[in-house]
Amino acid sequence: MKVEATEVDGRKVYSVRAFNAGVATWLNRLPTLWIEGEVTELRRQARWASVFFTLKDPDDGASLPVQMPRGQFDALRLDLAEGERVHVFGRPELYEQRGELRLKALTIERFGLGAHLAALERLKAKLAAEGLFAAERKRPLPRFPRLVGLVTGNDAAAKRDVLTHIVQRFPPANVLVAETYVQGPRAPAAIATALGDLCARGVDVIVLARGGGSFEDLLPFSDERVVRAVAACTVPVVSAVGHEQDTPLCDLAADARASTPTAAARLVVPDAAELRDRLERARAALHLGAQRSAEKHAQRLDTAHERLRRAPLLVLERKRARLDNAHARLGALSPLATLERGYAIVRRDDAVVRSAEQVSAGDRISVRVSTGEFGARVE
Repeated sequence: MKVEATEVDGRKVYSVRAFNAGVATWLNRLPTLWIEGEVTELRRQARWASVFFTLKDPDDGASLPVQMPRGQFDALRLDLAEGERVHVFGRPELYEQRGELRLKALTIERFGLGAHLAALERLKAKLAAEGLFAAERKRPLPRFPRLVGLVTGNDAAAKRDVLTHIVQRFPPANVLVAETYVQGPRAPAAIATALGDLCARGVDVIVLARGGGSFEDLLPFSDERVVRAVAACTVPVVSAVGHEQDTPLCDLAADARASTPTAAARLVVPDAAELRDRLERARAALHLGAQRSAEKHAQRLDTAHERLRRAPLLVLERKRARLDNAHARLGALSPLATLERGYAIVRRDDAVVRSAEQVSAGDRISVRVSTGEFGARVE
């Protein structure tokens, strides 16, 4: 389209639309070209017609927005990740509605891992070899922390999320906040210092929190100083950095990882409402248990009382039975019982006659039978 200017007080004045259209026309005259950079801020949605990402210069941080039709991007099947270095073939264009310069990509070729990503891989391998990411180093989080430490940025949304959910879940919780840099070249040293200060202040657990951001924004949390500071903490550390798909190296060294700052709050403090419910259930169970125990003891006392009441009678009956048995046995063994069967006891001068040789003809003897005694003479 032809760009027209309006005469105003002797000067040519272009509208914003006309200016953007003119610049876009001049940009369209530029040839297609190859550009090298690292992929960051890759954004794509199934409903979007285009894929958007940013090319970052690893040397000085210069950036260039890139847009590519989603069909062309998917056809390449590159599976690009944050930090990869690529060559993009395209031409510059201006989004006239907003006056934004961007590169319209026609094709992309993978050039290799970006400088940052390659450095991170080397650092990750080094720290893993030292055992900083070992599972046996992970410590359990305290059940009821008396003091929770929070390392986060000043006025950060992550700080508000953690504090809000901690207060909502467990109002008695005490939180000590250490505000520090969480982005930029000064962030690693500041984060490491904040972690050490909170440990010295006697916290029971530390939450390291930062909201989502670009690959470069989260680089401080993969810095060696930060990772070693997390591993050296004397108390458990929960890492809540970025979104679920982000995995800075501090996540690997931390004792627990939370996908979001909100999830970190759920990890470090219990739910007061849930605790009350559990206590109420425990109280009800104790009451029921005590009631059942009292009923069992009462039943045992009644049984013991009945046994004690009947015990003397049982003892008497048993002793009477024993006496009757003994009487019967004594009666069976008594000489009188033998006499009743027709036998007699013969005595001579008060001596029992057991043999015929003990008496002579004419001797007087006495004979005892079952119902009496009489005298006799031996013939």
